[in-house]
Amino acid sequence: MQVPAPESRILSAPLTNTFAYTRSLGPVLSQFALALRDGRIVGSRGSDGRVTTPPAEFDPAGGAPTTEIVEVATVGTVTSWSWQPTPLDGQPLQRPFAYALIRLDGADTSLLHAVDAASPDEMSVGARVHAVWNTVRTGVITDIAHFSLGDTPSAAPAPEGEMTVDDAGNVITETPITTTIMHSATESETWYLEGLKAGKFIGGRVQTGEVYFPPRYVSPSDGSPTVERVELAHTGTVTTFCIVNVPFLGQQIKPPYVAAYILLDGADIPFLHLILDVPAEEVRMGMRVKAVWRPESEWDHTMRNVSHFAPNGEPDADFESYRNHL
Repeated sequence: MQVPAPESRILSAPLTNTFAYTRSLGPVLSQFALALRDGRIVGSRGSDGRVTTPPAEFDPAGGAPTTEIVEVATVGTVTSWSWQPTPLDGQPLQRPFAYALIRLDGADTSLLHAVDAASPDEMSVGARVHAVWNTVRTGVITDIAHFSLGDTPSAAPAPEGEMTVDDAGNVITETPITTTIMHSATESETWYLEGLKAGKFIGGRVQTGEVYFPPRYVSPSDGSPTVERVELAHTGTVTTFCIVNVPFLGQQIKPPYVAAYILLDGADIPFLHLILDVPAEEVRMGMRVKAVWRPESEWDHTMRNVSHFAPNGEPDADFESYRNHL
């Protein structure tokens, strides 16, 4: 069966999701972090006498919580390595370098880090290396900028940067997590995005007759395909809503304000948007509203083109008209 070519030019764009992962390092790893800030490296001694670096929160031999923290040297021996000829963004060095497992003097396990070497010819198992410290140190492994060849310790400069430590002495770290993908829209999603760029609400009618906004590739109820684009009105009905009273990080509107599900005229499913230009306590189920668009010069392929919805002055919709769309 030949698949027909899409009617619209399929849109694609990079999509980046970012959030900050915050955690407490706990009583053992916090000591490792605090030592890094001071230009030192510590490990944990197990019941068998072996020293693990970084320290293990539980004894690898017996499983009991770790109680003994010991300092190890900032100098060690390469036990294994691989060459990185083309560094990637975010890696420790932006010139060719080696990743190596390094057994620090006084430790019985190896630590993974970067070794700054001019070429792979300088690297070998058994090579002696020493830690080179960053000035800005905040209790993370990158406080060690890299290791360099040679077994003469490198003095750590006075630390700069801030650390967060809770009342129990545990270090709190924040790690940004970012993922970027190239998102390609479906044809029905492209209708929706192109419509927003043109100041229109475009939904999709599935084979069984329901109109979804935003349009779906297939009906979520029975999998029937979307067969027709439908231009919808800029007016609709508030079905359910909530009043936001609690401030949060990144909030762009001062509370209180209303987030509501709005059933556009002609659609069979509501979508979430803001209700403004009316006191929050006056918003109600059945309220008739209209879209308030930003200036056309600001329009792109996103729902941000619609600043918010506002009352349009019409009488409230009868409950029976939207009771099946709550």
